[in-house]
Amino acid sequence: MAKSSDYYKELREQKKLKLRELESQLPRYCLDYLDEKELTSQINTVISYAYDLITFMKFLIDQNPLCKDLEPKDISLELLDGLTFHDINEYQKFLSLSCSKENPHENAENGIARRMSALRGFYKFACQHEYLKNNPTLGAAKRPKRKKDAIIRMESDEVHNMLSTVKSSNMKSKRQKKFCEKNQQRDTAILTLFLNTGMRVSELVGLDIKSLNFSQNTVYVIRKGGKSNILYFNEQVAETLKDYIEGERASLLGPNAEEQALFISNRKQRMCVKAVENVVKKFAQEAVPDKHITPHKLRSTYGTALYRETGDIKLVADVLGHEDVNTTNKYYAASEEEHRKMAAKIRVYE
Repeated sequence: MAKSSDYYKELREQKKLKLRELESQLPRYCLDYLDEKELTSQINTVISYAYDLITFMKFLIDQNPLCKDLEPKDISLELLDGLTFHDINEYQKFLSLSCSKENPHENAENGIARRMSALRGFYKFACQHEYLKNNPTLGAAKRPKRKKDAIIRMESDEVHNMLSTVKSSNMKSKRQKKFCEKNQQRDTAILTLFLNTGMRVSELVGLDIKSLNFSQNTVYVIRKGGKSNILYFNEQVAETLKDYIEGERASLLGPNAEEQALFISNRKQRMCVKAVENVVKKFAQEAVPDKHITPHKLRSTYGTALYRETGDIKLVADVLGHEDVNTTNKYYAASEEEHRKMAAKIRVYE
């Protein structure tokens, strides 16, 4: 099954190596915090926290005279213990916008909030374990809660328009049209699978041929966090997958191919996340130009459509792989847009 595939083993190994490389840039006391996080969080989260701590250390080197000419891993606990809430507020301003020649950057509110979450977590850990006595993040300004953006999803006619664009290879440039014709079955299978199972792009690129069972119409996926699950698909999905496997995939790889990946590039290798995102983007720009459609928006489209048909939020949560049904309810249940549509149909003064 897919769980033991070389792809996932290599992916886990690459992430572990990346985390160790980042840890080598940090002081030893930071590693204890990251080690604890590694036991309770997904490795992508721990990698993000390592980046965030490095960013904070570099801020101190850039702004604090006591840290001049130091490396991030050389910053002492004594220096961190001497910081005040003013320093933390300055850090938040630095995150918001920096025009320095070496590291110009600008972060949106959600980016700043995430980096502050990592820093607050570190200081809380360090004080609990008596590495530090002072926690300057407690008195620092808290970021205002950012109002969530409207959830973008496609309507039924837009879904059909997008799939029709793939099948007709209806692209503006001749070069794009030729490329689309070459990968028509593959791209149709990718979009159809997204729109009928709601799987994540990371789950899709990890699929192997042996992940599929056409006698049961099931696909074995590795979910977020490494958990495995079996999804069921309909006959439409089965037909598009078979067409691709027996057609373009077989033609490209030849009879003696050892490649196990389900979706492959023209280089005869497993497609990466970016390549699949580009496939979705390419056809979305032609079929739904007024909406920014990504693989995750296709997931939202499926989840919302499934809820509209069933009215069963627990069913939608199970299919999408949400551990907390509140997550499903927040993003896929009756949306604000649906409420506005309903309101427009009501004649309130009659």
